[in-house]
Amino acid sequence: MRLLHRGAGISLMSYMGASRRNAPNFIPLPGRVLLLAVLLLSGLIYVLLSAYWHERGALWFVGTLLISYLVYLIVRLLAELAALRRLEQGIHNAREGLLDPTSIDHLGWTYVGRLISEYNTTISTLRLMFRTVEECQVRFLTERNRSNTILQSLPGALLSLADDLHVTIANRQAEMLFEIENEELIGANLFDLLRLNERDREILRDAFLYKYAIRNQEISLDVGGKTRYFSLNLEFYSDEENDLGGVLILQDITDYRELMESVAMREKLVAMGQLAAGVAHELNTPLGNILGYAQLLERGAADYPKLSGYAHIITEEIQRCSRVVQDLLGFARKDQCSGETCDLNQLAQELIETFINCRLKRYKIEVRMDLAPDKLFVEGGCGQLDIVLTNLLINAIHALDKRPDPLIVIHTRFEAPYALISVADNGPGVPADIRNRLFDPFFSTKEVGQGSGLGLSISNAIVAKRGGFIAYDSEYMAGARFIIKLPAVDLNR
Repeated sequence: MRLLHRGAGISLMSYMGASRRNAPNFIPLPGRVLLLAVLLLSGLIYVLLSAYWHERGALWFVGTLLISYLVYLIVRLLAELAALRRLEQGIHNAREGLLDPTSIDHLGWTYVGRLISEYNTTISTLRLMFRTVEECQVRFLTERNRSNTILQSLPGALLSLADDLHVTIANRQAEMLFEIENEELIGANLFDLLRLNERDREILRDAFLYKYAIRNQEISLDVGGKTRYFSLNLEFYSDEENDLGGVLILQDITDYRELMESVAMREKLVAMGQLAAGVAHELNTPLGNILGYAQLLERGAADYPKLSGYAHIITEEIQRCSRVVQDLLGFARKDQCSGETCDLNQLAQELIETFINCRLKRYKIEVRMDLAPDKLFVEGGCGQLDIVLTNLLINAIHALDKRPDPLIVIHTRFEAPYALISVADNGPGVPADIRNRLFDPFFSTKEVGQGSGLGLSISNAIVAKRGGFIAYDSEYMAGARFIIKLPAVDLNR
């Protein structure tokens, strides 16, 4: 019994010592009070009752210790189970995404209670980490949205290229340019997307082959069946030789190019205007002499009606040439408001009568007049418009050379607020590749010596000064047709 008592005491002291070594620096006060109260109560009960059961004092003392220890173990087990259930609930909450600490209350003195403290520390750390990750994610999404907004707001088409030259990122302008949805655009090969001519393809191929950046290189692309011009910029992500990933930007400069060509054309037209003024001034003297002799001839041939009629025609044509010369001089000078108007129907009829008496009859060209039922008045005199229509008729006559059943159709109509007059022929038409150069000064499709290349450019300048425009009708498939639009004038206002 003494050995049992001593062993029990040693075991109890060892257990308590181990508990103290593994315990934290403090045990909550409610836990200590509860444990001490249970031990004292169980010991007191046993002391009161066992005095009747044991005769010897030593046996009574040992029994008291054993009962107290057993009660302690039961209380400890129940406390551990309670703490374990709380830990289990905390783990379940964490699995559901609720990273809240688990309350310990008076169970901090248990082994599981100490684990709950460690668990709460871990949960707090995880919660801080997740909060940091969430902040980083929000910051990342904000930066991504900002970058995407910048990307989509670029005026040019942007393509991000992988190392194998396949598209990885494309903005809305690229979708509009290539007329492909973003899902189909991603993964497409760059050279399959760009419909380049051989020169531009070689430039881009050499840029990737020798890995050098491209700055504002002008290229042409076939977009919707039409040729448009773009400024090409290419930059690579890294300087490594084998890494071909980069960014390619295409900026549409077609309108800018046309504007620069228009500026250049206007400069040429200014020079031509000055030249025309000089030529017109020099023509005034011989035209005056011819007009004078024609009038003398008309008077002297009064007894010869046929000769007198010829002289009268010469006089009228010289006067028309004089008006043209004056209009050329006016074209070279600043605009002046003359208050004159011109009837397009009458202009077309007079001009065709002149051509029928000479060229049209000689070349056996049929002329059809499809004129508006009402008069079509436009601002300004008819002299300059005579030049425009004459140039168009001369071009039509040349286009009908050696054509069977040559035909010229002149059509006028009113389309508010414009008065329209068109000249069409059933010739071969104008090739699509040179239509954009028709109104360039000194550009001509005729053989050397047959044309100066100034007719359409001067005509375009004359019409433009009157607030109108002249255009080639690409939808007319039976030959060539030029349409002139001029602001109409209502004489009743």
